[in-house]
Amino acid sequence: MCGIAGWLDWERDLTRESGTVRRMADTLALRGPDDSGVWTATRIGLGHRRLAVIDPELGRQPMTERGGDDGRELAVVSFSGEIHNYRELRTELTARGHRFRTASDTEVLLAAHREWGPKAIERFAGMFAYALWDIAEQTLYLGRDPLGVKPLYYAEPPSGLVFGSEPKALFASGLIRPEVDAEGLVDVFTVAAKRPGDAVYRGVRQLLPGHLLTVRRGATTARRYWQLTTAPHEDDEATTVATVRSLLDRIVGEQTVADVPLGALLSGGIDSSAITAIGAGALAADDRGPLATYSVDFAGSEDDFRADALHVSRDAPYVRAVVDHVGTKHSEVLVEPASLLAESGVTLRARDYPGVGDLDVSLYLLFREVRRHLTVALSGEGADDAFGGYPWFASEADHPSGGFPWSAGVKDRNAVLSPELRGHLDLHERLDARYREALDEVPHLDGESGVDRRMREVYYLQHTRFLPFLLDRKDRMSMANGLEVRVPFCDHRLVEYVWNVPWRLKRLGGSEKGLLRAAVEDALPTEVVHRPKSGFPVGQSPEYLESVRTAVSDMIESDGPAMRLLDAGTLRAMVRDQAWVNGTFTPPPILPRALQLDDWLTAYDVRVVL
Repeated sequence: MCGIAGWLDWERDLTRESGTVRRMADTLALRGPDDSGVWTATRIGLGHRRLAVIDPELGRQPMTERGGDDGRELAVVSFSGEIHNYRELRTELTARGHRFRTASDTEVLLAAHREWGPKAIERFAGMFAYALWDIAEQTLYLGRDPLGVKPLYYAEPPSGLVFGSEPKALFASGLIRPEVDAEGLVDVFTVAAKRPGDAVYRGVRQLLPGHLLTVRRGATTARRYWQLTTAPHEDDEATTVATVRSLLDRIVGEQTVADVPLGALLSGGIDSSAITAIGAGALAADDRGPLATYSVDFAGSEDDFRADALHVSRDAPYVRAVVDHVGTKHSEVLVEPASLLAESGVTLRARDYPGVGDLDVSLYLLFREVRRHLTVALSGEGADDAFGGYPWFASEADHPSGGFPWSAGVKDRNAVLSPELRGHLDLHERLDARYREALDEVPHLDGESGVDRRMREVYYLQHTRFLPFLLDRKDRMSMANGLEVRVPFCDHRLVEYVWNVPWRLKRLGGSEKGLLRAAVEDALPTEVVHRPKSGFPVGQSPEYLESVRTAVSDMIESDGPAMRLLDAGTLRAMVRDQAWVNGTFTPPPILPRALQLDDWLTAYDVRVVL
């Protein structure tokens, strides 16, 4: 996985700035605990923190490529993530005359760039972000995978560009300071409404998924090399089911390749269970089994669990059914209520901006325990987005909401804002504008109308707004523990096929994710195949809820920095009435997020610009 950072400057001599580049990279030490490296030239410095997954001995970075009779350096790269089809590419490049000194996918990337230039990225299947400096061309290429599984942030100070896997690397350069304006506060106060490329902080951008940024002296250009392409779906039901299964078998098989311990995250839902069953089969075929699996639950959940729109059943019984059926080596991680608030600061620093409270913490604690045993874990993230698993899909098919589907039923968003902030920011107005902007991007099929047209919009919103929110969370919480989490359902080959499957086929049998269920039903217990969607567990214990109420009351009374942005009366009412959630589909509770906002403004010395 790893962390990357760098600095390009057309005026300074960066051979004198190796300490700055190293400082930028070292802010990402948790992402790459195994090794570090820095490479500098007159105009650029590249930094790297390594989590060794493939070829631990020889895959050190930044990695250079040499050529010519004199063995001069041709290019250098700092790479994060995995190219899952690198073995296939290596075979093709070897046939074209390339020779390799390592077994790493990083060296394949360098050879691919030498063979195909900037178009090489179009051949990669995986989750990745990289910075490649072409020495002869004096050109920097920043690339990001098609779905944006791996992050890459950048900013443009006056004479160049700084970049990194997380915003903290940019701040360590000393060229960028943490500032947030009204648009950034929209991202703080809402969930999954961030515009593609936005990064909360003023002046900081995320490289868009499926894009390659080319930086030359006097010119910076972005090229979109992959996008969802709309076309009629011509396969019948049986062929569609078989194709989905074939793609999953291939993709999961590729993603079980690792030179370090590998396992799977298991919730007992159809998504993670499918990955577990297929992954276990791939390991068994190579005599590498059994697959290790891990699940999370809250201590006392047998008594504390309360069903809601996103959490319809406890995971534990279904996890056990899969473990017994597939034959995995299973461990359960129990989260104690006291940990949920105590670790909130850790997850804030992993994200670099406020997150989603106990949803972040519980995932972080799961990953922390998994990392004690594994370096790589397979996850079912992305299946709900591709196949239509969330309850709002069916709701939108029956009664379109006219907004972001997951935000249906949200009442007065502005109530939580301070009177002063309301004078600068109307959250309803901003979200309506962002929603209309998103709809303008949708690649509709000619002649598509009614439910099919609306569902095309919903799937587009899901892939470009909601999924990035999930992937950011997954990346930060896993990499804060030095754990690589792979997401087979986010492989672009699967996503682009399922994108054009009509709603009626995605909902085979009248159930959410019916197509996926049909594709994997032979591999799983019947009760798991038919289990309705149930979201990631949330903290519901009385001890945790009371600790949050107390902390928020203390924040109000101490007049912390967040109270310049928050309405004290509204917060007091939430504490008193326990009305933490605003919306039909139980979005992340507001009070824990308010606490993180207060911590963020102080810990990062954030300047609010209105």
